[in-house]
Parts: sequence; structure tokens; C-alpha cells
Amino acid sequence: MSPGADVIVVGAGLAGLVAARRLVEAGRSVRVLEARDRVGGRTLNHVLDDGQVVEAGGQFVGPTQDHVLGLADELGVATFPANSHGDTVYVHGSRSRRFRGDIPPDRLALPDIALATARLARASGEVAVAAPWEHPDADRLDAQSLATWLRRGSVGAGGVELIDTLLGSAFGAPASEASALFGLAYVAGAGDETFPGALDRMIGVTGGAQESRVVGGSQLISQRMAETLGDAVTLGAPVRRIEHHATGVTVTTEAGSWDADQVIVTAPPHLAAEIEWSPLLPAHQDALFRRMTFGTLMKCEAIYERPFWREDGLSGQGVFRGGSSPVCSMFDNTPPSGAPGILMGFVGGAGWRTWAPRSARERGGAVLRSFARVVGPAALAPAGYFEKDWTAERWTRGGPSAVLGPGVLTSLGRWRDRPFGRVHWAGAEHSDYWNGYMDGAVRSGETAARAVIAQSGGPS
Repeated sequence: MSPGADVIVVGAGLAGLVAARRLVEAGRSVRVLEARDRVGGRTLNHVLDDGQVVEAGGQFVGPTQDHVLGLADELGVATFPANSHGDTVYVHGSRSRRFRGDIPPDRLALPDIALATARLARASGEVAVAAPWEHPDADRLDAQSLATWLRRGSVGAGGVELIDTLLGSAFGAPASEASALFGLAYVAGAGDETFPGALDRMIGVTGGAQESRVVGGSQLISQRMAETLGDAVTLGAPVRRIEHHATGVTVTTEAGSWDADQVIVTAPPHLAAEIEWSPLLPAHQDALFRRMTFGTLMKCEAIYERPFWREDGLSGQGVFRGGSSPVCSMFDNTPPSGAPGILMGFVGGAGWRTWAPRSARERGGAVLRSFARVVGPAALAPAGYFEKDWTAERWTRGGPSAVLGPGVLTSLGRWRDRPFGRVHWAGAEHSDYWNGYMDGAVRSGETAARAVIAQSGGPS
């Protein structure tokens, strides 16, 4: 006879562990099954030689992300401000220019950038994040790419190129691969029920989604939750089959089988579709999940004795427009102690496709040259360097989020969170607000736990 629990949670990332934690608090027995040999999902700490950590996965938190911030506080995990002191550098072609604020100082492209950002702000405010397909112009918006929609209101290429730069790290894909409706809903979700989503909140540091980081690295949040759950978390247990039967559900993994009354699946949707289901997933839900493929993203980080760029009045932040650099954006990723100095660059979307197939030596050299365009030639001589390609993670296969192409949201979007028998869904892609972010993952885990409790009855 298979061991059992009231609820089986598939995945020990933020969403799964939050769901399990809330269910245990409500008196349910829980078993968390994780394919990897670690917890944390798309959060991952990289340990430096001196024992400090830096984030190789999701890391930033900011205003209106109260669910992940509240969870961190509950677990005794502190945050600290991401470095924003000093100038950001805008790199375009052969020119590098220092500036302050969120919008690069490109005189020729500025009118187009202003038009694009204003249109995004206005149109996203008209989209209902919980049901974007109900927008009166949903079919037309979803039939075209975000790039096409932006170009129709532009006077040049500057606006679209800048949005592509921003999406390189937010989507891991260019605007040409996302539907306009999905892009607008994504921006609309960069807030909460009280504060409407805003592009500047999504891309900003101070006052934005990149405002703060987690002391001890963001994976610490999951590690702390796993500690409280103890033996209820099983690692190295990839789920291969989920079967409904008359009295419950059986979940079969490479490490054994477990029975439960209900299941919460927090695996990325495109991986959840690969599970063997009995009965089969509804055709519409299966079709949606298979189309919720992730973007492509790599994080590249260089380690220096100290954050020397701060001495020159630089924040360590850089924005790269155009395709010559593998890096689309970069940040100061120095630990809260102030040393060593660390620069982190996102290689996403088109940049990833160009540079991921190349040798690590060639790619690393190009990344360091990009860093040097922002902070000077000292960036070419780091004490250490590492990179994390999330497309190579077997149980993620991309990042940082699912990107919905034209036609998907209006035809299939309603199936995203619909329970399948005794199975519920969670994960960063199953949140209306901060979709794809750590806060979205936490929100979805809390929502799924409430749904399970409501369906099973009894005290919550």
C-alpha cells in the first residue's frame, strides 16, 4: 500500500512550499515531492569562496510585492536595498552615456520611447488582470505581437528596441514573441489589488521591482520553509504519473508512489503537461500548458575584490540597446557586506540565442567586455566568474517566465487555473499579479492552499 497524505504538493519551490506550509497550519497532512536534489525552484544561491552567497536565480523584491515580503518577515529573513546609488549607463552602438532614472537618454529615440511607454501605461490600465480576454478589443490585441502593436503607434525603432531590452530579462523573449494582450496584462499585473500595475514599477530599482534583495540569498526563503516542514519534503522524486481513482489520487515518482485526497501541482506548466495523466488532462488545458513555454535566460556574474565602480559614481546598472552585446541589462549584485564586488548581467531572448551556443570562454569574454562598457576596463579582470543558464535546468528549461504568443490567451487562457478533478495548480505563472515573479509564486501557493481547504471542507 502506498504511503498517503491529505495533500500531495508537486514541487518544492516558493509556490509549493508556501502551499504546504499553509495546509499544515490548517491541520492537513502534506507530502511535498521535488524532482531536484534541492528546494527553491527558480531561486538558487551561489556560494562564494568566503561563504557569502549571491543569487543565480530569482532575486529582486519591491513595492506591492507584499506576499513574498510578508513571508520573508514571517520566516525571519531580512531584505536590503539593491544598490542604486550613482549613475546608470546606457550603451547603444559605440556610445556609452551616464544617466539617472529609468528611461535612457537617447535623444533620437526619446520621442519614440516616450510614445511606447505612454501607450503601454494607458492600454495596460484598461486590461483586467484576472480576465484579459474580456477586454473589448481582446481578439485584435491577441491576434498581433506586442512588437507589432508598439510599431503601429511609433515613429521609429527606438521604442520597440528599448522594450525588447527590458523584456530580455523580464520575459527572456522579444516583444515579437509575446501577444500584445499578454504583454499588456503582464504590465497590468505589476502591482496589486490596490495599486494598478505600472511599467516603471516593473522596470525600476528604487520604487520598483528591483528595489531590494534578500539577506542570505532568495533561496533562503525556501530553505527556511523546508526546515519547518521537515520529513514531509522528499527530494529527488520526479513525478511521472498522476492518476485519479474513486477515493483519491495516486502520484507516482521515480522514488515511489503516494496516495492523497488532493494534489497541488506547481511544476512549470510546460513540464506539467509532460506528466502522464489518468484520465488525460482536458484537451484545452493540455494545449494551453504546452504553449506556456518559458523564455530563454542566463545570468552571468563577475566577482571583483571590491565594487570599484561605486568609487566612480556608478551604480553598476547598465542598459544595452541593440544586438551587439550579449547582455541586455546589468546590476550591482554585491552582497550586503559590501565586498566582494559583483556585477550581474542578464543574457536573455535574442542575446541568449546568439551567445548560448558559443563556448563559455567566448561568451564570458563578451560579457566582460559589456561590463567594461558600463564600469570601465577594470571589469575585464575579475577574480572570478560564473554563469547559470536556466534553459539547461532539467526541471525548469528556460526562464524567467512563460510567454504567451498571439492567439493563446483569448482561446485558451481561461484554462490556466481551472482545477482538474482533485488537482489544483500553482506556480509563478498561475498568478494574476506579479506573474513570473517570486511574489506571484507565493500568491499562487496561498491561493491553491485556500482552494484545497475549501474543496475538502473542515477548519481552515
